[in-house]
Amino acid sequence: MATGALLLACALLAGVAEAQRVVTVQSGPLVRTEGSHVTIWCNVTGYKEGLEQDFEWSIYLPSAPDREIRIVSTAQSNYAYAVYAARVNSKEIYVERLSRDSAMLHITKVQAKDQGVFECYTPNTDGRFLGFYSARTNLTVIADSLTVTAPAQTLSKIEGDTLQLTCEVSRTTEQHTHLSVGWYLRSPEDAAAPPQELVTLSRDFVLRSGGPYRQRMAAGDLRLDKTSATAYRLTIHKLQPIDQGLLYCQAAEWIQDPDGSWFAMTRKQSEKTQLRIQPTDRDFSIQVSTERRSFTAGEPLELRCTIEAQNVPERFFSVSWVFSSSPVAVVGPSAVPVLGPDYVAREAAGLMTVRKESPNVYLLKMQRLSPDDAGKYICRVTEREKTPTGDFIDRSKRSRNVQITVQQIKSNITMSLSSNSSEVLEGDTIQLTCSVHSTIGTLSFVWQWIEKQASGPIQEVASVDREGTVRHGAMYRDRASYGEIRVEKMRGDTLTLSLYNALPADEGQYRCTATEWIQIGSEPDLNWEKIGEKTAAETISVKTVESSFMLSASSRTPSISYGESFDILCLVKPRHNPRVPTSVTWRFMPYSAQDEGEDQGTFKDLVTFTREGTLQWGEQLIGLGTRTTVDRSHSNTNFRLSVKRAGPREAGKYQCTAVLWRKNYDNSWTEVANRTSNLLGINVISPESRLKVQKTNQSQVYLEDSRVRINCSITFRSDLDTQHSVLWYVRRAAGSEVDELLLEIERSGALKYGDYADEERLRLRVQAEKLSPRLYVLTLNRAESSDSGMYYCLVKEWLRDPEGNWDQLSQDSSGYTQVLVKQPEVRLQVEEMESNITVEESGSIRLGCIISSQSSPDSSFSVSWYVDRSEDENFAALPGEDESDRECVFSIAHDFVFKKENCSPQEEAGPNSRLQFEKMTPDQYSLTIHGARPTDAGRYYCRVEEWLFNPRYIWYRLATNNSGFTTVNILQQDSTIHSVVCAHDSLFYFVFFYPFPIFAILLIALLLVRFKNRNNNKSQEGKNGAPLLWIKEPHLSYSPTCLDPPVLSLHPGTVD
Repeated sequence: MATGALLLACALLAGVAEAQRVVTVQSGPLVRTEGSHVTIWCNVTGYKEGLEQDFEWSIYLPSAPDREIRIVSTAQSNYAYAVYAARVNSKEIYVERLSRDSAMLHITKVQAKDQGVFECYTPNTDGRFLGFYSARTNLTVIADSLTVTAPAQTLSKIEGDTLQLTCEVSRTTEQHTHLSVGWYLRSPEDAAAPPQELVTLSRDFVLRSGGPYRQRMAAGDLRLDKTSATAYRLTIHKLQPIDQGLLYCQAAEWIQDPDGSWFAMTRKQSEKTQLRIQPTDRDFSIQVSTERRSFTAGEPLELRCTIEAQNVPERFFSVSWVFSSSPVAVVGPSAVPVLGPDYVAREAAGLMTVRKESPNVYLLKMQRLSPDDAGKYICRVTEREKTPTGDFIDRSKRSRNVQITVQQIKSNITMSLSSNSSEVLEGDTIQLTCSVHSTIGTLSFVWQWIEKQASGPIQEVASVDREGTVRHGAMYRDRASYGEIRVEKMRGDTLTLSLYNALPADEGQYRCTATEWIQIGSEPDLNWEKIGEKTAAETISVKTVESSFMLSASSRTPSISYGESFDILCLVKPRHNPRVPTSVTWRFMPYSAQDEGEDQGTFKDLVTFTREGTLQWGEQLIGLGTRTTVDRSHSNTNFRLSVKRAGPREAGKYQCTAVLWRKNYDNSWTEVANRTSNLLGINVISPESRLKVQKTNQSQVYLEDSRVRINCSITFRSDLDTQHSVLWYVRRAAGSEVDELLLEIERSGALKYGDYADEERLRLRVQAEKLSPRLYVLTLNRAESSDSGMYYCLVKEWLRDPEGNWDQLSQDSSGYTQVLVKQPEVRLQVEEMESNITVEESGSIRLGCIISSQSSPDSSFSVSWYVDRSEDENFAALPGEDESDRECVFSIAHDFVFKKENCSPQEEAGPNSRLQFEKMTPDQYSLTIHGARPTDAGRYYCRVEEWLFNPRYIWYRLATNNSGFTTVNILQQDSTIHSVVCAHDSLFYFVFFYPFPIFAILLIALLLVRFKNRNNNKSQEGKNGAPLLWIKEPHLSYSPTCLDPPVLSLHPGTVD
């Protein structure tokens, strides 16, 4: 291609305008499903006319995008690589030549491994290269996810029926694709014939149908509905014999290629449904039915005309009702009835009904039959049918005669009267039910009341006329206006009379009279005629609530402990009636008021349950109103007063009073009766404390700077609601009776320090903890020896009274804990081995001090050396005895500072000191005396003092120990010049230092004289060529030791 581009550029530069070769291939990327038939076209233009072009196809796989794999060629039969040779030889892959310069690659069954870049190459046929000879496109192979399912079945239908089939079509393709779904019919007689398209939903969501079915789809007899995301339902109304065959669903998945064209990636068919259609029989029959043929005047008549035929809903029938040759009504195919002239008014009055109950059943219903309705009834049916020529023909049939007889009415009614109870409690409801049976006409009712002895006049309570209108009597009209009296029709022949909020005056005999009526004549001249009457009676007694009204108070806990709860129950009889409610009041008189003589025998109201069911608190409050609860039962017979955590103020006498109220029909209230319960005494017993603290005595020994922990354990406590305060005391001296307060843990948990804690500066070291409700711990941090003593705790138990105040129930103290805080055990030991050393005068004396053991790893030491110069060893004191005659040589404090606190050395420390101190290890010390003198002889020993920090970080001396004696002897030397000179500093400097500057001055003077003489004798040197005199420099010999004094010698020179 690079060569072609170069040739093209040269041709343009030369001004030659010739056509160049261009190869075009189908635009990609192309997305195809695995297993589908894939085609890719390739065209070439700009070649030399008259020559047929060849095409070569190759692929570049994604795994190796730069490696060409040959597939097929129109020029070479063995062009393909081995991987594609078998598929090419089996014609699974081949090239179809469309023209001389156009070809198409076919892959009849594409595989997933065929995904890649396809290249179409056309070999050069022009003798020179000019243009482009290949083109590429990308092919993507995806899985075939299209599924088309419909059950395989065999259906038998009758001509004119409706058929519905559902097909499930789904796919999971990630690319944007469209679906087309269609239903097809294949003739069972000719399997080779192409299938007939019924209806198809195209990929563009457009419905189309095949030629023979286009008109039926336009008429609505053929439908294709998408009922869900994947369901497609075929509906065929009015099946015809030509619809018989094999029905199946076919779906195709389409994708739009880059060039804008649509390609069906895959097509699939569902299982087939075998459909058989049975032709219909056009004949029909008629049958008229009724429950009975003999009626009594006033009863209803129902006649049904049933058409027995095939495919009735799809056919057009008209039904006519005829009575004694007179038309009654006609119901056409539209189901709209047309009445005869004699029955229009009757139907308008609701006494006649003509309708189509189902496609083949027609109803004629006549209410309130009269003797004029007796006779023959006929049902005539006419079918209108359209012939193939478009003409209409009518076929009619009539049913057999149905003879109906109507007899005059005779009343046979029976009735019964019942009540909810023969004895009703005042305020309850009186309910009377009047039931009538065997009625044929319309009923009217009258309710009446009369006294039990029937001595008084009869009062009408209520009446119900034929139309159902209720009217109340004059004596009951006001109560009825407030809803106190109500008449209800439970069923057509049953009425109920209810008297709410029954009064004692309602007691008596109640009568129910039912009258039966029928209408005589016809519209518009109708008259009511009474055909029968029945009466029933029921006696009702009303029991007054006052006669059974009782009240009692009780409690299961008349005596309770302090802080406990108690309940008082007030029982009211009889059972609560909403119309006769009860108001209950709890009253109370405390015992304290009786003791003080205040208003003896006078109770004060605590709380009242009003008749409306609300609470009303009185002037006397117990439990501050927060610990008192009141409730009542659902039936309002039990009223309970509950007091929680009772105290002395709640002790006293209780009683309850109850008042019965009657609610009148005008919503006013009348007091019926009142009762007072028995007295009920409640005693509150003061609580008894069960507090016990563990009293075990114990001893504890601690070292200084340790942590001391002392427990205070409560073995028993009175109640979970109690709280405790703990006081910690210490008794310092064994015989002391004064106990000092360390601190107090208040019941709220706050800490309060005592004066002793401030005096002894314990506030920062003492700590108190509450590990559990029963365990308290006192902790002394960094204990000191002064903390020793007897410790104990005092526990006070507190209980909160109902008013919220805290009262102390009791107190108890624990056993004693003897705490001894001592200093560390003295273990200081210094090596006591005695020794003798002899040192020459001016030598060095090395004295050692070794600590073999110490009391604490944190100890520090002060070290001092002493010398005993007494001459009599037999009377020399031992180390540590009488030290008045001993001389302090050296001392260093425990903080390694040279101080004079321990002793006062005669020799001051300084740069000229003869003493040298060393600490080789933490337990080894040495002192070296340089320049030993005879006066240094004596018996030496070291004294070691062991120091520690106390808990307050102050040093204190724990122990002292001395080492054994080290006897030092000094060997004196005889006096010599050397010793005399070296023994005196002034003489040493005079002998060994001052001569040097004198000799230097003399030497410089000699050199100057020599230099001057040399200048003067230059002329003489010119005569004989040699100096007259040569003087050598003096030789200085110096010995740095004090034993060899410097020697200065001059040596005369020689003349050459």
